[in-house]
Amino acid sequence: MIINEIVDNALVRNYRNQEKRNYIGASGLGDECARRIQLQYMHCDSTINANQVRTFDIGHTLEGLVAQWLRIAGFDLRTENVQGAQFGFSTADGKIAGHIDGIIFQCSNEMKEDFNLENNSLPCLWECKTMNAKNWSETSKHGVFATKFVYYVQVQLYMAYMDFDCCIFTALNKDTSEIYFEKIDFDSETAQKYSDRAVDILKACENNELLPRLASDSSFFKCKMCGFYSECWKNCETV
Repeated sequence: MIINEIVDNALVRNYRNQEKRNYIGASGLGDECARRIQLQYMHCDSTINANQVRTFDIGHTLEGLVAQWLRIAGFDLRTENVQGAQFGFSTADGKIAGHIDGIIFQCSNEMKEDFNLENNSLPCLWECKTMNAKNWSETSKHGVFATKFVYYVQVQLYMAYMDFDCCIFTALNKDTSEIYFEKIDFDSETAQKYSDRAVDILKACENNELLPRLASDSSFFKCKMCGFYSECWKNCETV
């Protein structure tokens, strides 16, 4: 239908007109492909469709709803500072940064016991993700480290730069509305490793050096799924 085309085009156009990030975000530093992080930082052309834009928007909206549910349950959860902006951090002259979903300042003693918070100080980091049933099932069964390592890296960097001892990770199943909670403790080794990775990416950009691709062949399925596929592989079939 024409209306679908009109809405889809408007969503993609609006997304592309948004201000580009001028920093490497903590949310992507765990990506297995360093070149993809680099190309995004360099504002290279990427492909995106309306379904992806809608998925982003739905995720942001549902995260706000989960925060509301936690407050109803008695969490002192704050998602904005006194100025009404997201909490976050910035380092390396603003070239490495991140914005967190929220901070849990207090919760009931029963919740502290359930999350094993007695040996960790509050406030703590709160990170929320929305997932389809398949991803949610895998994450709730095996944990964030094993199934969503990019999220694990993300919260480690947040904890490192914002001085948190732990994170309460929350995942909403978009298909069933089930919620999974996991306490993730601070891992200084991982935080340092991926902080160093960000610095290495910045240095490569400053030296006009493209970092290695994830694969040596353009037919690799993960490369074909990447929004930077055309930009990364143009005029080249192999490394």
